[in-house]
Amino acid sequence: MKQRTGDPWMPAARYGRELPTFTVNLLVRDVPRAAGFYTKIFAATIHYADPDFAAINVGGVEMMLHADHTYDKHPWYAPLTRGERRGLGAELRVLGIDPDAVERRARDGGVTVIQPATTKAHGWREVMVEDPDGYLWAVGVPTPEK
Repeated sequence: MKQRTGDPWMPAARYGRELPTFTVNLLVRDVPRAAGFYTKIFAATIHYADPDFAAINVGGVEMMLHADHTYDKHPWYAPLTRGERRGLGAELRVLGIDPDAVERRARDGGVTVIQPATTKAHGWREVMVEDPDGYLWAVGVPTPEK
């Protein structure tokens, strides 16, 4: 059941038609908490947020956050309410975000750092952090060619 009061920032159909070819939609327990995490840790831009939904941009990637309660008519609702781990087996990767700055902000904020900022053989310097809902994020920058 939706908790929003008032009208959203734009009609849903318009927003859907304006989305880029690839977009990420994460189901989260608490939209304001999740949106706060992304702005604090990844310097995300919030286009719109309410208790049900947020439209955000993380390092150039357009994303949606939907509260679990908005999926009350969806087959995933039961597993979501049981608190099962989310996103297991998937990494959300964004190139273009300073991994050292993310690691500092994450540690300062008590966020779980899965892997510290490291220069990898695949051409990235990256950090891996877990968001409040258990999704794994790998963010970084390209390393110079040798």
